[in-house]
Amino acid sequence: QVQLVESGGGSVQPGGSLRLSCAASVRTFVSYHMGWFRQAPGKEREFVAQISAYTGSTYYADSVKGRFTISRDNTQNTVYLQMNSLTPEDTAVYYCAATRTITRSASAYDYWGQGTQVTVSS
Repeated sequence: QVQLVESGGGSVQPGGSLRLSCAASVRTFVSYHMGWFRQAPGKEREFVAQISAYTGSTYYADSVKGRFTISRDNTQNTVYLQMNSLTPEDTAVYYCAATRTITRSASAYDYWGQGTQVTVSS
């Protein structure tokens, strides 16, 4: 069983930055591919970014490419999402998730955090 706990959400003005963290309680964290998803009110949950196990290869949604950076610290069992140049369209609940598969599909992720709210507004 993998438990994921997100932190770092909050309110920020357009153009601002936030860094989300996701702490995992599992000894084999390094073996999981980790992803970030988001869900805005009235919309489906959408893929944001993924970082692979072991090699740390990264994948991004087109909407965040060049603005967001996913990273991981396997010594701390933590994955991060650095978000820069935020816009109101980035407002959503952000979820951390773990999977054994390289995928953008939420249905393939086995474990999910509780989510953290990000609000971008002037």
